[in-house]
Amino acid sequence: MALALVLSGCSWSDSDGTSSSSQSPKPSPTPTEFEQTFAGDVSGEDAVVSATTDRTGPSLTADNVGVSFEATDLADPRLDPAQSNLDEQLKSLGSPALRFGGNALDRRTFWTSKGEKAKHGEKVTITPDDLKRLKKLVDITGSSVTIGIPLGTYDPGRGADMAAHAVDILGDSLVGLAIGNEPNGYTVKDVPSGAVRGKGWNKDKYVKQLEAYAKAIHAKRPDAPIIGPDVYDGAWMEAFASSGVKHKKAISQHWYQLYECDSAQVPGRGPQAANLIDPLAKKAAKKNLGIGKSKADAADLPLWLEETGPTSCPGTNDTSLTNASALWAADYTLYAATLGVERMAMHSMLGACNGGAPMSLICDPVDHGDRSNAFQVRPNMLGLRLLVPSLGGEFTKTSVSGGGNMSAYTVVKDDGKTLVTTVINANDAASVGGNPVTLSVPSEFSVSSASQVFGESNDVKSATQVVPANPLTDDVPFSGDGAGASASAGASPSGGSSSPQATGGMGDDGKLRIDLAGSSMTVFVMSKRE
Repeated sequence: MALALVLSGCSWSDSDGTSSSSQSPKPSPTPTEFEQTFAGDVSGEDAVVSATTDRTGPSLTADNVGVSFEATDLADPRLDPAQSNLDEQLKSLGSPALRFGGNALDRRTFWTSKGEKAKHGEKVTITPDDLKRLKKLVDITGSSVTIGIPLGTYDPGRGADMAAHAVDILGDSLVGLAIGNEPNGYTVKDVPSGAVRGKGWNKDKYVKQLEAYAKAIHAKRPDAPIIGPDVYDGAWMEAFASSGVKHKKAISQHWYQLYECDSAQVPGRGPQAANLIDPLAKKAAKKNLGIGKSKADAADLPLWLEETGPTSCPGTNDTSLTNASALWAADYTLYAATLGVERMAMHSMLGACNGGAPMSLICDPVDHGDRSNAFQVRPNMLGLRLLVPSLGGEFTKTSVSGGGNMSAYTVVKDDGKTLVTTVINANDAASVGGNPVTLSVPSEFSVSSASQVFGESNDVKSATQVVPANPLTDDVPFSGDGAGASASAGASPSGGSSSPQATGGMGDDGKLRIDLAGSSMTVFVMSKRE
């Protein structure tokens, strides 16, 4: 089933004019068993994935799978579930965390509850009616929400008014108020609408204004939760943590995987799709998210990754459309959760697919400048959808031996009755076809279903496909060593470079042997035997 993909980040639009293909209909008849498609002969290195029930501490919650929107999207009538399919697309992620902020917050957004005109040239006005529309959305999706309060134009009274209305309207759905977005970048001119502070701006002045806003907010709503500082810089996190702000809820960090916009180095941190799935990506994530985690731990606060994505570089729709972005989104989300990130939102916006902003999980398929009520999804959202079976689970010890560029994660849930193992095979399907994988699971568990997203290669664009969750057949393709140990072994292992042979499956030794397509992510749901 070929599905379409696409969206934005901190940049407003993408000038390359790339568009996504339309979403294909569901297959008919609906498949009743798990079946893969291989791009070529299976020639990849054998891998052994060992999953256990030994818990490692962190969990994967609904808040770990989230979407960040520009604050100006609050004025979009399509947030109303009656006006678009946005609620349906969001629900496909479970009950995703929602965040409204971005560069638009401090440069383009004006709040009023009294019908005033924008005071300083802001382009979009937000009112209580917009928050009421958002409440309709979160009531349907079950999402928790964080809202940015504009700080670009200093006005604590107006900010407090917006915060009070957000608290009253959103109720328990509101889990955090962020005062400003990326205040460490307020003097930067090369963003839309430019600098909002002068050269003397620094973290000390930020803290004074932050405290003034928080004091005004708490004068109206004493228990309002405040998060911050919505930056990457650790020094600004320390400044927020040590400020006099009451009811701090979390340290909020921003970070993009591919941030060196002018670099063409592979492997590296430039905005090339290959860099998303290179093993260096995890090293960079561990280092940079570790900065936020250390500051959060020191402040005895959770770490929320309120704005993230593959890259915030303009002109990167090609990267956004690749199958690699689907694999990366899932792998990065799972990895960040194992590092202790408790809330995470991929930056997006309700813009056009064709020529619109890159990175976004969803987009509008109509021509740039027009609007429709039927949003499409991009590959990264297809990857995130496959994390839903793991939500509510606690990570367990899982290892991968061999297999080249492959990683795996397991969670245990349902009071220990369910294990979910996710295997990301980032070996390029165009080169290896697939890899023989032996999945070792605790003896009391058996595989009840499998699902997958995949592409013909890592680089293929707007062609990420989905294999829906279904039971495995008794015989599954397996071309690696040990095929004879499977319960249905009827042929000797073919090994090496060959087409998949139906000699795999669940063996008498309790191990699942299966060829997994390259450029894929596969989710195995396992149930404990009664």
